[in-house]
Amino acid sequence: MRTDELADHLLASVIGGLDVLTVAVGAHFGLYDLLHRRPRTVGEAAAASGMAPRYAREWLEQQCVAGLVDVDDPALPAEERRYLVSDEHAAVLCDPDSLSYTTPFAQMVAAAGVQLPRLLAAYAAGGGVGWEQYGEAMRRSQADANRPLFLQLLGSQWLPALPEVHASLERGGRVADIGCGDGWAAIGVGLAYPGARVDGYDIDAASIAAAAANAAAHGVADRVQFHHADAAGAEQEGGYDLVLAMECVHDMADPVAVLGSARRLVAEGGHVVVMDERVPDAFTGPGDQVEQLMYGISMMICLPDGLSHQPSVGTGTVMRAPVLRGYAQQAGFADLEVLPIEHDVFRFYRLLR
Repeated sequence: MRTDELADHLLASVIGGLDVLTVAVGAHFGLYDLLHRRPRTVGEAAAASGMAPRYAREWLEQQCVAGLVDVDDPALPAEERRYLVSDEHAAVLCDPDSLSYTTPFAQMVAAAGVQLPRLLAAYAAGGGVGWEQYGEAMRRSQADANRPLFLQLLGSQWLPALPEVHASLERGGRVADIGCGDGWAAIGVGLAYPGARVDGYDIDAASIAAAAANAAAHGVADRVQFHHADAAGAEQEGGYDLVLAMECVHDMADPVAVLGSARRLVAEGGHVVVMDERVPDAFTGPGDQVEQLMYGISMMICLPDGLSHQPSVGTGTVMRAPVLRGYAQQAGFADLEVLPIEHDVFRFYRLLR
């Protein structure tokens, strides 16, 4: 029985993995957005997307069989059928501001798969694969996955759940976003709190360039600025009412140094808030879907990235609360508290001085 269950599980995973790769293909060619605007035949979809017609037909039929894309009449000849993406599926497949937007995770897996030869070499030698080696597709997928959360929830639900933080930002406080990536958390703060000023720090030059462009596009570039710098070496002393580390501490080769910088950057009476993965506090063997997801991402992306910088603590994506507490205490904090913010995937911590 267990043999059959495992075989069925792996077969379902194979089918799901192939779906993920074809979703990445569809996103690359912009097909979901095209099909959401209006139904299209194979020829119309091919011409509008730039995909060769025979491949477009196979992709459309595969997506329909997988239940991602709808077809008007499957009995029609192949070239006459019209395919479309419903509003409900568009929220998952092609709406970048939807909280249900899941396509970036498919793109993330595809970008990681490209690096499999490098990953295998790293697994054997104990080295790593740096973030920049994963390329533009990986950077964009990570940013796009967090964009709706940071633009919609950070300023409307998450920070207002912390009364002291909310009040200081309402008065026009200063915020540092360390490991800011493409800047969506910093921009989300800027949009929610018009009087606040935000500085984002990241060591990835491409991310900083994208963040600056995103801030300009959202009309907050005068108040939300980005710096190509290691947060551990940031020169500002004690000026920030809030220091954020949003889903980045587990990636850092030296998280203690960065958290030590956060402690130095935050003003007296200010707050240091860390958002990271919501995983159990201890390893227990078989886990839930979130823990399964995080271990997969850790193997393919985060742990290799962390180990690409030496020396490295090699945290990986599955950073449990006791591990973060240890880093925080080594950085000079007294302890941490889990904040009363509910989310299926993320947990929020305040570091206590």
